[in-house]
Amino acid sequence: MAAVPLNLPTTITVKVGAQEFRTTRGTRVKPFLRRFLPDIEPECLGAVVANRLADLETPIASDCELIPVTYASKEGARIYRATLAMLLSEAVARLFPGARVQVGQSFGDAVFFEVIRETSLSTLDVEMLEVEIRAMIDRKEPIAVMRVPKEQAVEALLASGATASADVVRTSRRPWVPLVTMGGRVHLWFQPLLPTAEGILGFAVRPWEGGVVLVTPPAGRRDETPETMRDAESLYAVYRETREWNLRIGVSSVPDLNRAVIDGTIGEVIRVAEALHERKLVTIADEIVGRRSCRLVTVAGPSSSGKTTFVKRLSMQLLAAGLRPKELNVDNYYVDRARTPLDANGEPDFECIESIDLDLLNSHLTALMRGEEVQTPRYSFPKGTREDKTVPMHLAPGEVLLMEGIHGLNDLLTQAVPSDHKFRLYVSALTQLVIDGHNRVFTSDSRMVRRIVRDRLFRGYSAVQTIRMWPKVRAGEEKWIFPYQPLADATFNSTLVYEPAVLKVFAERFLMEVPESAPEYVEAIRLLDFLDLFVPVFAADVPATSILREFVGGSAFRY
Repeated sequence: MAAVPLNLPTTITVKVGAQEFRTTRGTRVKPFLRRFLPDIEPECLGAVVANRLADLETPIASDCELIPVTYASKEGARIYRATLAMLLSEAVARLFPGARVQVGQSFGDAVFFEVIRETSLSTLDVEMLEVEIRAMIDRKEPIAVMRVPKEQAVEALLASGATASADVVRTSRRPWVPLVTMGGRVHLWFQPLLPTAEGILGFAVRPWEGGVVLVTPPAGRRDETPETMRDAESLYAVYRETREWNLRIGVSSVPDLNRAVIDGTIGEVIRVAEALHERKLVTIADEIVGRRSCRLVTVAGPSSSGKTTFVKRLSMQLLAAGLRPKELNVDNYYVDRARTPLDANGEPDFECIESIDLDLLNSHLTALMRGEEVQTPRYSFPKGTREDKTVPMHLAPGEVLLMEGIHGLNDLLTQAVPSDHKFRLYVSALTQLVIDGHNRVFTSDSRMVRRIVRDRLFRGYSAVQTIRMWPKVRAGEEKWIFPYQPLADATFNSTLVYEPAVLKVFAERFLMEVPESAPEYVEAIRLLDFLDLFVPVFAADVPATSILREFVGGSAFRY
């Protein structure tokens, strides 16, 4: 049969903001920007083309809207950091033949990479790595991205020593696979990259625990050389603990998890992962009981960390240890909506600490610590005011008060209670599952997928609404939660190594509901690509007391 000509027009219209430009079909993003938007082209790291994130080498195939992406955006920051990680991997391959890079914990704007070889990196080795990366930038070395058939990709990755990457490709359903190289090794890569190293400006490579920390500049200022890392000590301790858990389970990477699903051992993986959670809960409960003066336990953490289920499970362990817990809901102490402070956009800021009646809360805490009875308020969120009805509360000897909320680590919330009477807990889903040596599962992605599923199943919010709200949620966390994390007396990592495979069953459908025309489609496609890496697991094997049940339903607890 003869081929049918498509007869497509050779020119297309590209809309950028309120402007429209005519260009040749197939023009790549970077030449388009250089021709029509020369003032912003040097700052662009990629673009959103027809609602999909694209690198600078992507051809523009049809009439579309194009949104330039700079380092000020989360998409631009991802491209920058992924490119810098590529340079690090290549530098390690060139300077230390046989060494292997393993991505680890993120520390705000920094990421830890373990460099696996016979001897740990010296300070001089780390300095050499930074010098080599800067030389690659000065030489404007190209980064070659290829799409190759699946079978050929597996062969190339195995030849390059990337066994985990080859295993990822084997379980993929895609016939074509993106590979990238700078000459030293072939890598599997899932994110857009810069076409050359010259787009990298500010960065630092620092020694850390036998490996290196790759530090990137703060958002919007890629020419700065970063100076500090946030919460490195506490986060690294959680990282090591969780990595050791994963190794005990035998699942430290996505290929390991997929293999367990396929060979039928996933049930055991789930049971051991849940048992490790329970062991950590027992340890924390014992610490609280051991602190004889403790009368108040505060629990804080970012959105979708599983704080509510954590508190209920901790209550069970405290009861088992002989301490009776009582829960005080901070949400009932919100000020009336008319008195809620406004954010920069003039909208009520429910996440700022001033949205809570601190005077009333602390007067009640003082009375409770003295053994007095208080009348706790009840807040009506539909009305935005307190109800007339109050509920009496009294803290007897042998009882401890549990408070859960985003400000739990901030002393302003509980300033009336002496420090030695408090035990502060931080809960977060600090994911340590890796895809392969240089691609990791982002903690924020794990939490967002959790929230998308929960919001869609139980709160009446679509994936579009959840994705739209997420930047504001993240901004509140950056301001009100993360800075206080080092004050925690203990940290509980609520992530479960198997959870992406379970959440996939729900999240894929909900993300597919996002219209292609919606701005949130860019993020939905990225999350769908992420979930596509996992072999699905049905929720039947998840215990009813699991933190994961807070998001997929079927919990033994009442919320």
